[in-house]
Amino acid sequence: MTLLTQCDSPKETDDSSESKEFYTMEDFQAVKKYDAHVHLWKEFDTLFLDQALADNFALVNVSVYSSPTRSPESQDNFSLQLLDKYPKDLAFISTFSLEGFNESDWTEKTLSYLQAAIDKGAVGVKVWKNIGLELKNKDDEFVMIDDKAFEPIVKILIDNNIPLLGHLGEPKNTWLPIEEMTVKGDRDYFSENPKYHMYLHPEYPDYDAQMAARDRLLEINPNLNFVGAHLGSLEWSVDELAKRLDKYPNMSVDLAERISHLQHQAVTNWLGVHDFLVKYQDRIIYGTDLRTSASDITGTTSDEIKNHAHEVWLRHWRFFVTDDEMEVPKVTRKFKGMKLPSSVVDKIYRTNAEKWFPRLNQKPI
Repeated sequence: MTLLTQCDSPKETDDSSESKEFYTMEDFQAVKKYDAHVHLWKEFDTLFLDQALADNFALVNVSVYSSPTRSPESQDNFSLQLLDKYPKDLAFISTFSLEGFNESDWTEKTLSYLQAAIDKGAVGVKVWKNIGLELKNKDDEFVMIDDKAFEPIVKILIDNNIPLLGHLGEPKNTWLPIEEMTVKGDRDYFSENPKYHMYLHPEYPDYDAQMAARDRLLEINPNLNFVGAHLGSLEWSVDELAKRLDKYPNMSVDLAERISHLQHQAVTNWLGVHDFLVKYQDRIIYGTDLRTSASDITGTTSDEIKNHAHEVWLRHWRFFVTDDEMEVPKVTRKFKGMKLPSSVVDKIYRTNAEKWFPRLNQKPI
């Protein structure tokens, strides 16, 4: 396996950027883009895909094992149905069940399932926060991601050059009271999902333990291509995230549902956020976590769902390509856009996805 590092050269960007140092709002639909972290689980969710085609996005649909009621098989099969209709506009990331984790045949079943998913075209495999915050072993101890039980899974991913997308831990906000959380998205989510509001659950492993387990995974598996979902749960500080990216060259991060945290930091540290995005331009992948069950979706009609996706994508584009003074729903104060060079925007929105999920290169947009 060849590690993907900052030294790797991304693919050339599309013709629309060749003569432009900076993009504008008018370039939004002309530029080819990935939203590399969405959740399409039922037919109604494909409204996001309809809007994506209009806005020049390809989507990476992410399966996630959050409960036995929504199995990896059902999610992957839905992605495969969509792939038949949209072979160039969609890819999927698989996952695996934790049911029967403490049974003797769990490893064999899981490896068999993952190999089948890889053979069907999965571009990655996701693990979720239930590893570290829910799953327990036979001794009633919390199981962390660096547990030996996951070593065979890591090996099959390395052997097949498949990245691990890791939603491990939670935003640091969840260990705070609701009123002290920095962004509205977290205040809303953890108000609605108190079981994941760790401030209420001191019996669970704390934030530092979650991050330490993830770091140990990277330390002992330097050949694992790892994408830290949601800014690697280090969304609260670009400086802390930079330390991890410096230490682990096999780590990248996606932006899914954490752009508001960058915007929050930009209120008081615009230059720090801007310089972070430029310095680590090869390690950042655009994604949104769009799903119809999200609390910030207020409408229920087809047009309202599509308009929501369009507005989110357009708002993010404005943040990255302009230096406009902005106000957004999840941040309480005004901040200025980043106005990143078009070469950086192309990496964040397209070539980094193809670089860190190598199978996307088999069907480039």
